[in-house]
Amino acid sequence: MSCGQRSLTSFPCSQCGLCCQHVQLAPETRFLDRGDGTCRHYDVASKGCSIYMERPDICRVDRQYLMNYAQQYSWDEFVAVNVKACEFLQAGQVG
Repeated sequence: MSCGQRSLTSFPCSQCGLCCQHVQLAPETRFLDRGDGTCRHYDVASKGCSIYMERPDICRVDRQYLMNYAQQYSWDEFVAVNVKACEFLQAGQVG
């Protein structure tokens, strides 16, 4: 983060694991697909990432924002868009 840039609030993740179970939906995350749409690093038992501390940049919401979206959206707008995607997955609206 550059000097003078405010720190970002935490992303309100419910840790449901659904984003990790649908990596086939986005071109940016398809490389993580183990063949059934689920991330190859997803741990079903914990509903978490088996490589969390070393996870790819695409899996880091704050880093994605700073690298690719900070010029287009405020952090709050970016969070709102991502929360909508979470709600879509949680509602089971993915085929």
